[in-house]
Amino acid sequence: MSASVSELSGLGLLTWVYPPGLVDRVVAACGRAEQRRRLLPARLVVYFVLGLALFSPAPYLDVMRHLVEGLRSQGLLGEWRIPGKSSLFRARQRLGCEPLRVLFTTTAKPMGTADTPGTFWRGLRVLAVDGTCWDVADSEANEAAFGRPGNSRGTDKTSFPQVRMACLVETGTHLVLDAELAGCRTGEVTLVGRLPRSCGPGQLVLADREFLGVPLWRAFTATGADLLWRVSANRVLPVDRMLRDGSWLSRIHACTDPGHGDPVTVRVVAYRLGGTGRTAGEYRLVTSLLDARRHPARQLAALYHERWEAEAVFAELKTHQRGARVVLSSKTPDGVVQQIWAHLLVHRALRELMLRTAATRHLDPDRISFTETLRSARRSVTVTPGSFSP
Repeated sequence: MSASVSELSGLGLLTWVYPPGLVDRVVAACGRAEQRRRLLPARLVVYFVLGLALFSPAPYLDVMRHLVEGLRSQGLLGEWRIPGKSSLFRARQRLGCEPLRVLFTTTAKPMGTADTPGTFWRGLRVLAVDGTCWDVADSEANEAAFGRPGNSRGTDKTSFPQVRMACLVETGTHLVLDAELAGCRTGEVTLVGRLPRSCGPGQLVLADREFLGVPLWRAFTATGADLLWRVSANRVLPVDRMLRDGSWLSRIHACTDPGHGDPVTVRVVAYRLGGTGRTAGEYRLVTSLLDARRHPARQLAALYHERWEAEAVFAELKTHQRGARVVLSSKTPDGVVQQIWAHLLVHRALRELMLRTAATRHLDPDRISFTETLRSARRSVTVTPGSFSP
């Protein structure tokens, strides 16, 4: 053939965001580089796994045909032929999940600028933490590794095994900056407790009420990040000092006994949302931003709704990209984790394309359709050989 298929010069969006040289370095760092020439080199298999996420839930052979169509139309494949499904399956096993995870951690960086709507508030980059679960193939290995969620009848066999995922999201761009995976028996608080590693000064992290606890609060604030978290309705927050904007300084303790342990000083913002929907009602927020003059309570209350951008990210990943009610197909735990990292990588590629497209048109990224971007990305891989640009 006139060019090696492993050169992959025509995979559109995938090679634009994840260039072959970067993929090669990650593969080598993970010890997956080939010692001999293969029909399915590791670089091609990385792009194939990404392709499975991009074209989900298309079958193996259909995805590989999509990946090589642009190359074939340019005469770059010569006599190379698509391997059988069993060969593709073994190639995925050889690759494992680690190169996908490392590729994600290598590229998962904030991209929003001061000109990107919703990215900054009063000089602080706005982030959110939240969690979700993925249904995975019903195999003994997956059940043993990940477990099954409970149900109202107390039986375990009516639902799929699940992987729990916690994410740190840049709200203005919907970019996932960090993620943790575990079986569904591991709680969201435990997984979120591993995400402060990606936080630091100049950030404001939003979270819902189930995450409020002194150990987790201290883990995040120790990085220099500021916090704005919702409080459960039954939490006692005594008024230590009222502030000019109606908020007040209070304290939270590591347990229910106020006399036990050193308290954490917080500022409480209380407000009410009208209407009849699920968001209506009384809200209380606690924040590490104690200065009412610099950070007015009314503005903090208005900002908190940005936390729901994390839910929008999960909808993009699981409904539009993966497919509604689609179960991850891998029957092995390593294959499942590989698939999830691939979905996160593809989502990042799509969001990067949306962000750059919005910037060239001077638009809010929220004005760019995720589903249209997904369709465009699929076309770019199938029929657009060579480099891809927004």
